Amino acid sequence: MYIVAALYHFTSFANPKSLMGPLEALCRAHGVSGTLLLASEGINGTIAGSREGIDAVLAHIAGLPGCDDLEWKESHAAAQPFNRMKVRLKKEIVTLGQPGVDPRASVGHYVRPADWNALISAPDVAVIDTRNDYEVAIGTFAGAVDPQTRSFRDFPAWWQANRERFHNKRIAMFCTGGIRCEKSTNYLIGQGVEEVFHLKGGILKYLEDVPADESLWQGDCFVFDGRVSVGHGLQEGPHVLCHACRRPLAPQDLNHPDYREGVSCHHCAAETTPADKERFRERQRQIALARQRGERHIGSL
Repeated sequence: MYIVAALYHFTSFANPKSLMGPLEALCRAHGVSGTLLLASEGINGTIAGSREGIDAVLAHIAGLPGCDDLEWKESHAAAQPFNRMKVRLKKEIVTLGQPGVDPRASVGHYVRPADWNALISAPDVAVIDTRNDYEVAIGTFAGAVDPQTRSFRDFPAWWQANRERFHNKRIAMFCTGGIRCEKSTNYLIGQGVEEVFHLKGGILKYLEDVPADESLWQGDCFVFDGRVSVGHGLQEGPHVLCHACRRPLAPQDLNHPDYREGVSCHHCAAETTPADKERFRERQRQIALARQRGERHIGSL
């Protein structure tokens, strides 16, 4: 059993590049895999490993400048959900592309999972899912607005085009772990929205804390690792990932005529060229050969 820790923390790193080497070396020394993003605004990522390894890495991160109050969310995976460890330097730890947005200055009102149902059930509240379209497709809160964005960077343009729909409404926003809402709520505050709320700890914390029989969540929650999705109690969901387009697929999608493992699915069959598909087939052949040798191909999940 592997411990999976999802974390983010906004703080000022004067030289984030200098933090990369020691952090990656520590992860590798403890057999921890996953992805961590570093920027001048902080750190974000998900890692998986043994209890001892995860504790060592989290202690190291908590010792970085301004990270002494680091919070994270834990779940479990039966198999290692990451192939390797990556520590990357980015301009933003979650990309909104709005230079004036700074969650360290102000964010919306945090709402605990226990209080979330009451808030989003109020008639004067508009609930907005800030995640990407493929994430929303497999699960969301009842009655939530889906902006149908392909990336988080598209959210500001969507808001500008739709803001009049939410006149005189309180806005409640949510995302997977909370990080996107840190920026989206700060953005809305900057746009003059007076009452903005967001789910503390995100969907993951809600699914962990709120019993299924009291839940307003419908479906599963997409996660960015080999598990693909989780449900209530953070149990692994039934979805797999299309290796061609990286979209989640339900079990019934595997019976669709357009599905070819690692090559295409009903979402992307018309989006890729014959040359693309041949390249994907070759990758699948290499994955199968690695599997026969008892190895894990770097292109597999």
